[in-house]
Amino acid sequence: MDIRLVAETRNIKGEIKLNASKSESNRALIINALSGNISELHNLSNARDTDTMQRLLGSDEETLDVLDAGTTMRFLTAYSAVGPKKRILTGTPRMQQRPIKLLADALVELGAQAEYLKNEGYPPHSITPLQDQKADTLTIPGNISSQYISALLMIAPTLPKGLEIVLEGEIYSRPYIEMTLALMKHFGVNHDWSGQVIKIAPQKYESNNYTIESDWSGASYWYSLAALSDDVDLKLLGLRENSTQGDQEIASIMEHFGVKSEFSEEGVHLTKTDKLSEGMFIDFRSCPDLAQTVMACAAVKGIKLSMTGLESLKIKETDRIAAMQNELSKFGAKLIEDEGVWTLEPGTFDQSKEIVIETYEDHRMAMAFAPLSLDFNLLIEEREVVNKSYPDFWRDLEKVGLREADSETTK
Repeated sequence: MDIRLVAETRNIKGEIKLNASKSESNRALIINALSGNISELHNLSNARDTDTMQRLLGSDEETLDVLDAGTTMRFLTAYSAVGPKKRILTGTPRMQQRPIKLLADALVELGAQAEYLKNEGYPPHSITPLQDQKADTLTIPGNISSQYISALLMIAPTLPKGLEIVLEGEIYSRPYIEMTLALMKHFGVNHDWSGQVIKIAPQKYESNNYTIESDWSGASYWYSLAALSDDVDLKLLGLRENSTQGDQEIASIMEHFGVKSEFSEEGVHLTKTDKLSEGMFIDFRSCPDLAQTVMACAAVKGIKLSMTGLESLKIKETDRIAAMQNELSKFGAKLIEDEGVWTLEPGTFDQSKEIVIETYEDHRMAMAFAPLSLDFNLLIEEREVVNKSYPDFWRDLEKVGLREADSETTK
């Protein structure tokens, strides 16, 4: 089912209690499961990915269907290597196109068994738990998805010999690795990270209740809306200034788009400034999930972007590079690559015509383009796709005056 949004005002005011971070939620759930569920977790995300993680962690079934949840697939693959019995992990057709080989190979090196049931290196696959730990050092490329590294880190303290991970080359998505280690520390597990090497000795997770922070990825769409509006007086509740989430970088990026952030114990308060850059360089290695939102906003604001760190976008819910090239072209913008550097060239656009946004079964495509409804007559396909990470997204937009066309006014 599709959705058309109508902006009743270009002045964005109010308070939004953001959904909790699914990145934190899913890590905390795995850590708690590894400890025997001895801690209380508060403010867990209501995202479908987190619901899937909770459901599968409590399942006795041999086959675990993660649907389209990439984090859940990676984390449960590693979790199964130290679990009580053999598991088969599967997912949607797109999930079966997303590689798992590097993680599975690492688990085999540790002593587990892995078997691919369809295509070599891809789900569905089975994992048989290790009986004896064969290795205590793994060498892994630093520029792969941090979810592989985080998955191994979380099971590391439960291994008889612990684990040393050597990261080769540049380290991408470093904040997500740091988030994992910070949560492990909260639950009593120490580590040593020196240079390219992370060492974790065998040790036990301890009981320690935890409250999940609001989601900075979800906050990014509100920053885009603020940048595109005429005036802003908006509070995003539940965010921390000293966050472990890499997507907090949106606050710094959006300073160049005319959005000011002021932090308090409640969260962050967004207002407008006169600052607006004509062009900027952004390295998305630490925050790739922000790329679609920033590009869509820049295309309309007329800001030329030079970008690096977009490599991982090709293996997300869809090929996000190809998807963005397609959808940005509808606004006259071009996304061009030259030797690893991507350039967004804003163009001219016709605001009088309806623009149909394809979402490619990708939640971030829908939410990245939704703020552009302030300036354009948009039809966004697959409205339900946002359930993956932010089920309340359309309802929250209503609170600030972006309503579904022809829908009744809600109380």
